[in-house]
Amino acid sequence: MTGKTVVVLGGGIGGVVAARRLRRSLGEAGRVVLVDRHPTYRFAPSMLWVMTGARRPGQITADLGRLRRRGVEFLQAEALEIDTDDRIVKTTGADLGYDGLVVALGAELAPEALPGFVESAHNVYSLDGAAGAGRALNELEGGRVVVLVSRLPFKCPAAPYEAALLAESVLRRRGVRDRSSVDVYTPEPFPMPTAGPVLGDAVTAMLAGRRIGFHPGRTVETIDPATRELVFTDGERVPFDLLLGIPPHRAPEVARRSGLAAETGFIPVDRTTLVTPAEGVFAIGDVTTIPIAAGKFLPKAGVFAHRQAEVVAKRLADELAGRQSTAAFDGRGSCFLAMGDGMAAHAAGDFYADGAPQVRLHRPGRHWHLAKVAVEQYWLRRWF
Repeated sequence: MTGKTVVVLGGGIGGVVAARRLRRSLGEAGRVVLVDRHPTYRFAPSMLWVMTGARRPGQITADLGRLRRRGVEFLQAEALEIDTDDRIVKTTGADLGYDGLVVALGAELAPEALPGFVESAHNVYSLDGAAGAGRALNELEGGRVVVLVSRLPFKCPAAPYEAALLAESVLRRRGVRDRSSVDVYTPEPFPMPTAGPVLGDAVTAMLAGRRIGFHPGRTVETIDPATRELVFTDGERVPFDLLLGIPPHRAPEVARRSGLAAETGFIPVDRTTLVTPAEGVFAIGDVTTIPIAAGKFLPKAGVFAHRQAEVVAKRLADELAGRQSTAAFDGRGSCFLAMGDGMAAHAAGDFYADGAPQVRLHRPGRHWHLAKVAVEQYWLRRWF
């Protein structure tokens, strides 16, 4: 593999795992370049703990430049063009030729795509937004807190329900819960629908147990900053005092223009190998679209990006060495649902199961909260 270069686009969970694994597999003669426009890695599963005050931003971030100590070249730049014919990625920093390419660009947040969102909502999917939501929760003396899922698809399917449960916990801890209401509005038919109605009913029961209103099948058309109201497609207007928002998502522009993407802008891949139609190019994580049973799609979640990265790193290393690879992604995944008060639930299962995903939600407990903390610490210490 002398002189082989692999470029990894995106410094999220999938990109970091792929780069680290490839660095080990390619040997000293190979070159691994990780490209991201941001210098800082953010551990997204802990952002809502920033909202509650359980974490400070610096506790859940890491400098991507630290990967250089692991033998991974880091280029802080924006990817502008993927030329699969000439095997070149054009960036704002340099043009990079590649023998293998891993597209791990994720799904972009597009708050400006929903009129009124930027002016009215705390974007809890961003670090600054989560911190701002925390300050607002601590200043609220009573009123209507609304958690809004603005569009489908969105990443981290459990996060809106975590946001509602954690916000309720903060209000209760502050002694203002009796003067407040918490409601979730979402276009989904029930929580985390890809995992099936049994899990959805269980999460709905958790919300009801905390007196959190759940309003499924609701699509917001605009947000009126002047009146502080959500305006839904059926014309109904719902007031709020504090809006915790999940903004619209979209595929990154470079992915949309790459020739690899479907009409949605996301990249179709083989569901077990993660290969794209272009030779030597793989795509993983939230930038992909993967059909599963019952007309559904694999959720956009970090656990899948991690597992896919392990597979792609092995397959790409084998391919560049001229070996036949058997590494395959099996569609299994899990997630935690933080509830506040030192409690969490845990769901796990097979999303590639025939007929429909087979997912089980484990009973909430303190041990799942501790497990979520352990995963956070593993990530920030092990991979950097």
